[in-house]
Amino acid sequence: MAQAYKFDLVSPERLLLSEQVDAVVIPASDGEMTVMAMHAPAMTTLRPGVVTVIRQGNAERFVVFGGFADITPEACTLLAESAVRVAELDKAELERSIQNAREDVRDAKDDATRAKAQEYLDHMVTMQAAL
Repeated sequence: MAQAYKFDLVSPERLLLSEQVDAVVIPASDGEMTVMAMHAPAMTTLRPGVVTVIRQGNAERFVVFGGFADITPEACTLLAESAVRVAELDKAELERSIQNAREDVRDAKDDATRAKAQEYLDHMVTMQAAL
């Protein structure tokens, strides 16, 4: 059994998780990385993706959009630009949001508006893939 260690997942809106965990899989900018107790100190940026938290053999998933992770041998703190529990996602609502976002990208009048709409669409698609 893996040694438990402290993990905090924080977004600007709220503290999503602060618990002892066995392992965390993080969507680091250079690829997924698994963090466990006694991990070498590191700091990494995050790409949009899924964080998987493993506790006592059970996994809980969160969708994150950017941010960074501070890793020490005793703890891991993940500060996400935005984060949501996968279990809280509503599939039908998400599909409507994706359709609306696609229309916003198509109807954008300038490059800045189109880029912002595309970024939002990319986030929605990432959440949909997590389901």
